[in-house]
Amino acid sequence: MITVEHLTKRYGNFTAVDDLSFEIEEGHVYGFLGPNGAGKSTTMNIMTGCLSATAGHVTIDGYDIFEEPDRAKRLMGYLPEQPPLYLNETPVEYLKFVGEAKGLRGRELAAQIEAVISQTKLEAMKNRLISKLSKGYKQKVGIAQALLGNPKVIILDEPTVGLDPIQIIEIRDLIRQLGQEHTVILSSHILSEVQTICEKVLIIAKGKLVTFDEPENLDAFRTPFVLLPDLKSNNHRSFDRGKVFRHHACCPGTAG
Repeated sequence: MITVEHLTKRYGNFTAVDDLSFEIEEGHVYGFLGPNGAGKSTTMNIMTGCLSATAGHVTIDGYDIFEEPDRAKRLMGYLPEQPPLYLNETPVEYLKFVGEAKGLRGRELAAQIEAVISQTKLEAMKNRLISKLSKGYKQKVGIAQALLGNPKVIILDEPTVGLDPIQIIEIRDLIRQLGQEHTVILSSHILSEVQTICEKVLIIAKGKLVTFDEPENLDAFRTPFVLLPDLKSNNHRSFDRGKVFRHHACCPGTAG
């Protein structure tokens, strides 16, 4: 479904993503785990075509994100860490705008808006200004816009960050439901979260892949600190584990 080969991103002398390679199969919920600054968001931005790479390739269902961006982006829905919301609009108005940017029109657009509002349980809030919504509901609006166009792949960057415990449970339940119909990739810096939600987990540190395994095989990382092996030696180092779209035309799923 998704193939990432030798992906590298440098900013001057700093390497944010360092020769990263992995494959994502269709029909699973994947966790992308690492400490803050590990390169998770950078990798997701490259995978979704919102950021260029220094080197490497990303293909989505056979389409190269750099060579055939329109085809590749139509297969993806993306929620960045900061939801790309217009606060002076209602969820319905905002979803209409995003749906039109993705090429939806008329009855199809109306039907999809109704469907994603139901799927994310936004019915009671759909006509309220987004600026008046709680952070949890704003996150649901962000997920709803990612679902428009019925993409095969849903990519969620830190979808539960900053939420209260009840909101976290609601978003996790929603992600599980999405995994029944889509391939879902979510990032987090919390091991217990990806073990709770995900079927397979990638751990990265300093832009490099540390391990790619099933959640039950990651108990070695369950400590007060997440221990990640030094990739250049046999030593270990420890980490405390405790934006907005640049333009909707760059956003996965958009037309043109």
